[in-house]
Amino acid sequence: MTLVACLDVGSTDTKLAVVDVTDGTLVRTGTHPTTRGDVLDGVDALLADAGPVQDVYCCSSAGGGLRLAVVGYEHLVSADAAHRVALSAGARVVHVAAGPQTPAGIRQVRAAAPDVVLVVGGTDGGDSDVLLHNARRLAAARWRVPVVVAGNADVRDTAVDLLTARRVPAVGAGNVLPRIGVVDPVPARAAIRDVFLRHVIGGKHLSRGPRFGRLVRMATPDAVLTGVSLHADTTGGDLLVVDVGGATTDVYSALVPDGAGTAVAGTLWRARTVEGDLGVRWNVDGVHTAAAREHVAVGDGPLGVAAAATVIAVRRHARSGRDLRDVVSVVASGGVFRHAARAAAVAALRPVLTDHAGGWALPRHPTVTVDDRYVLAAAGLLAADHPGAAASLLREHIHNG
Repeated sequence: MTLVACLDVGSTDTKLAVVDVTDGTLVRTGTHPTTRGDVLDGVDALLADAGPVQDVYCCSSAGGGLRLAVVGYEHLVSADAAHRVALSAGARVVHVAAGPQTPAGIRQVRAAAPDVVLVVGGTDGGDSDVLLHNARRLAAARWRVPVVVAGNADVRDTAVDLLTARRVPAVGAGNVLPRIGVVDPVPARAAIRDVFLRHVIGGKHLSRGPRFGRLVRMATPDAVLTGVSLHADTTGGDLLVVDVGGATTDVYSALVPDGAGTAVAGTLWRARTVEGDLGVRWNVDGVHTAAAREHVAVGDGPLGVAAAATVIAVRRHARSGRDLRDVVSVVASGGVFRHAARAAAVAALRPVLTDHAGGWALPRHPTVTVDDRYVLAAAGLLAADHPGAAASLLREHIHNG
């Protein structure tokens, strides 16, 4: 038996899953309010309850998670591709700009208060002027927020040099759009994760010392998408996950590639969207406003609000170009679903499957289940080092409902 502790430090609660990584058995779970002042107080309380473990894996969305701005070549292609890649990296995209930036445009980026800026532009061997222009603008603006440059490979290093020469923390990554119709999220996603760990976690002053920064391995949405992707790979079918939180509703979909992607910016087969106006605590008013606009009924209590938020969020996710007809499993996540009776939680999710007024093609033969043991994030944390255990954990606890 080899026990590891998987921790998700959220803005409201910190969740614990103790997993035996020899076979993927879920040994223990726990929840503790995320402590103010120093998030390690809540972490340590859970670790004390966990007992002896051989290792600790941690993800975090505390302090508002990862805020990211995109600066691209133009909206339809590179900026759109970068936007989707940023979401897949676990970021909340707070601003998207396109084209050669003016000083006023840079001020708008700054006003969005991003933690990271993703600068893209040009396919490899294509346009280079816009990428270099925008790098110069950020350098001249005495930018201090970390920048990831993931554009035209021919001038990417030059753009990074322009920034670092003016003391802008900048790194390069593989082009998110190496050629038209091809989106490659992996290098930029890895670079964003690294910047998140090295700059953002410490910069949010969530803990008084460096230990928390050493513990955190990725942003929570990044961990969840990794878990969603692994589950889709092991089950061999399309998967849809809706995570309703206090402030946002996140929708994840993992689709089996069919070779027929036709979008000009390519198809991102594993994707996430974030609805910043839909939540069951701080954004309840946003749910009611959006529901009135979409003609969606809002039921009583938190579960009724969550059901409406789910319908609206999935509509938006599907309308972004996601073909969900072949989804075989729909999974509900988030505290409001986990704390409800299982039958009630499943029932709250079913309106998504009969949303004929939503303007999107419904899944043909889906099942519905609930991540009531909160294993998606834990599996995502374990996937790199213990893929077999992570897959077993998902098979056991994310089953057909």
